[in-house]
This record gives sequence, C-alpha cells and structure tokens, in this order.
Amino acid sequence: MLGKRVRELRMERGLTLSELAEAAGVAKSYLSTIERDIHSNPSVHLLDKIAAALDVSLNQLVRPDTPEPESGPPPAQEWYDLFRDALNSGISRKELKRMIEFRKWQVSRNENEEE
Repeated sequence: MLGKRVRELRMERGLTLSELAEAAGVAKSYLSTIERDIHSNPSVHLLDKIAAALDVSLNQLVRPDTPEPESGPPPAQEWYDLFRDALNSGISRKELKRMIEFRKWQVSRNENEEE
C-alpha cells in the first residue's frame, strides 16, 4: 500500500526510480523494495526523506486521504502546540534550542556549499 503510493507520486512527477533515490538520498535497490511492498515498514526518517523529494508532506505520503495544508507557515497555534509537545515529551528548552541552532547551521552549510 505504501509502496504503491510512493510509486504513484513518483510517476506523477515524472521521476525515474534512480532520480527519486538520488533526490531522497536512499539506495535505488532499497527504494525499489519499498515500491514493490517487499520492505513495507521503512523508518519515519526515510519516509520523511522520500516525502521531501516528492514535495509532499510526510502525512500526505502515508495517508493520501489527508488534504495538503495551504502553503505558507502554519498558524501560530500550531507552533505553540509543537513546542509544547516537544517540551512535554521530555525535551528541555535548552535541548530544543540546541536542536534549532543545529538545524540553522545545517541549512547555512548547505546554502554555502551550493554557492
């Protein structure tokens, strides 16, 4: 079921298996096993990479009946909820701040490499 959805989205976007594998940073053979439902339980991290390469949300990849959110940043309440959930899960404010700073560093490093 998931494999069929990945293949469907890949074909809609006119991507070959090789192109999607490269864009997602996964092995072509592994992606093929997902599409053929041989490997039916990939990690969330891997699914997130595939979703990003297909330009859909992770939720839209795994639950196709879910409508895509409107473009633009999520409403402020969604951000508050996200941070509250992170803090309630045991992540300290300091740890959360470090994660954000690390992500900023990753983005700036990638931007510098592209120049």
